[in-house]
Amino acid sequence: MAPSALLPDEPAILTAPLPEIAAPKTKYVDWRADLFENGFTVVKNAIPKDRAIGYQEKAYGWLKSFDTELDFNKPETWIKENLPYQSNINTFSTYGVCHEKFMWDAKMEPGVVDAFAHLWGTDELLVSFDALNITLPNRKDKERKPAWEHIDQSPLRRGMHCVQGIINLSPSGPNDGGLVVYPGSHKFNDEFFDNHTDKSTWTPRDIYMFERGQLEWFAAKGLKPLKVCADVGDLILWDSRTIHYGSEPEEASNQIRTVIYATYTSARLAAKRRLNERGRSSSPGAEQHIGHMTTLSSETAKRSWTMEREIPETEISHLSCLR
Repeated sequence: MAPSALLPDEPAILTAPLPEIAAPKTKYVDWRADLFENGFTVVKNAIPKDRAIGYQEKAYGWLKSFDTELDFNKPETWIKENLPYQSNINTFSTYGVCHEKFMWDAKMEPGVVDAFAHLWGTDELLVSFDALNITLPNRKDKERKPAWEHIDQSPLRRGMHCVQGIINLSPSGPNDGGLVVYPGSHKFNDEFFDNHTDKSTWTPRDIYMFERGQLEWFAAKGLKPLKVCADVGDLILWDSRTIHYGSEPEEASNQIRTVIYATYTSARLAAKRRLNERGRSSSPGAEQHIGHMTTLSSETAKRSWTMEREIPETEISHLSCLR
């Protein structure tokens, strides 16, 4: 992540690197039309259901490999002491999980890669070293996390810089937890930041957390939250400017949410130095979502585990560093 820093009153604005993608001369008639109009879309059956279930089983195996009393059939074991380090948004990004074979296999599924290639108009792509999310419902050892509306793009960026992705490995119905978006909110970002925020507080960090009062401004525009529903094997895509958050399963749900985050951008947006950094990296941690921009994490966590790692295929180098 880029460090936070106060900026001048008139900060330098970064325009969209590929404006023609989001403003084509001809109208899209596929899922891209929904993406650009609403700020999100669901690409159905990006991964065959049987293979998606297989990836979920591999994810469960990884989580069980830490030699604890965790048992997916016993909710009473779903406690912090039986889990590896997990963020407060239920993601796992340490212990090298970003480079586990099942993670790379899922991210290299043709239906996933092809969707992003279709979006960016090229098969020369960079993929994020991103996280795994396994959300155990109705845990007794912690409170359910409330809504945390945000966008994953700095106010300094204008236009579409990034489209994020969720590879869905579990059913995601109305009560099951998952991505919640404010459809159409991406169209109002510039107006909101220019007229309702202090420019001196803008930072290069590609995240902005909204306060309740600020969300009322969007509500006055007719925008309201929508839980995105998806099936096993679907790919959820959203513009990083779209207000969103990850919701936890409601009390009525016993669904274990299992997703892999995967974001691809055009490789031609990356500087050669960035590609070299990725090629040399042995970082066990994740990076932020914009693969051609962000730096690799040095985050580590201490806990041994018994799982013998499967080595990813060599083809991943094409998507990770284009070498």
